[in-house]
Amino acid sequence: MDHAEEAKRLFLEGYNCAQAVFCAFCDLTGLDIDTAAQMSSAFGGGMGRLREVCGTVSGALLALGILRGYADPHDPAAKAAHYQRVQELARRFREKNGTIVCRELLKDVPTTPGGIPEARTPEFYQRRPCLRLVGESAAILEEMLAEYKEEKP
Repeated sequence: MDHAEEAKRLFLEGYNCAQAVFCAFCDLTGLDIDTAAQMSSAFGGGMGRLREVCGTVSGALLALGILRGYADPHDPAAKAAHYQRVQELARRFREKNGTIVCRELLKDVPTTPGGIPEARTPEFYQRRPCLRLVGESAAILEEMLAEYKEEKP
């Protein structure tokens, strides 16, 4: 499956940026789409439109945590290895886009303040980089998962 294309399809369907990326990996996480959408729903718009960490990055990190994260709180090596993967995903996104912060990614895009999402019109998609970012985050994660294929979580 091309996870980047699936993520973009989901975003165009109306899922928020974090949901689109996270749900695109349901085939690997084993989660049903409703559960995945609920788990990631708070991260859209840089965490509920707070414009903090880009929701596409958060969605990718949620999937990375399920697929290559650690669970044992007494395994510092696993924790360190996972944090290194998290930092690598952020580095790759930042390398392509200059930042992982939503408000910085949207600095030249007029947006409405507050918690009410904007309507998904053709103009919405034209003036925002979000669709491209959804695809990029999913592609970065897919690339990293292929690199880490032999590695145990």
